Amino acid sequence: MQKIILGFVGDLAAGKGAICKYLKEKYGINSYRFSTPLRDVLDRLYVEKNRENLQKLSTVIRENFSQDILSKIIAEDAVNDKNEIVAVEGIRRPSDIVYLEKIDGFHLVYITAESKLRWERLVKRNENLGDDKKTYEEFLRDEQAEADRLIKELGKKCEFTINNNGNFGELYENLENILNSLRKNDYENKN
Repeated sequence: MQKIILGFVGDLAAGKGAICKYLKEKYGINSYRFSTPLRDVLDRLYVEKNRENLQKLSTVIRENFSQDILSKIIAEDAVNDKNEIVAVEGIRRPSDIVYLEKIDGFHLVYITAESKLRWERLVKRNENLGDDKKTYEEFLRDEQAEADRLIKELGKKCEFTINNNGNFGELYENLENILNSLRKNDYENKN
C-alpha cells in the first residue's frame, strides 16, 4: 500500500493536535509539526515559547532562507518516515506545501470549527504561555496574525474538510472515513 501523508490545515484550536494524537495512539504513526523546528530553536536560545516568538522566528527564517524552508524540512521527514501513515500538522500558508504536494500519497485536510468553541479549547489546553488567560477578542486578533491569515484560503484548496464542532468520536469517525476512502482509491488504482 502506498504511504498516506495527511497534511492538516486548520484554524487555531480546530483539532489538528487531537487528530494527530488519535493517529499516534491508534496507528503508531509519527506526526510532524511546522512549529517543532521553531520550538527547538527557541529552546536552544532559551527564549520563551509563545505565539509571538514562534511567529517572529518563522518570519526571520523564511525571509532569510526561503519561504518554503520549513516545507522542505517537513517533506524530508515525511518521506523518510517508515510508517504507512504520516501526519503533518500546522500547515498555514501555500509555501508550507511546496515540497509536500510533490510527494505521491500527500493529501491536504482542512479542519475547522466555530470560533467560540475553538477559543474555549485554546484556553483549556493552555499550550502556549498565557493561553489560559486569553480573551475571545484577543483570540480573534491572533487569527489575523500573518501566520494564520491564509489558513481559510488554503482550506478552500483542500481535498477533504472536517467540521469539528462535535465531540471526539465524531472527529475520529470523519478521519477514519477519509482514511478508508484513500485506502479504497489506492486499492482500486492498483487493480
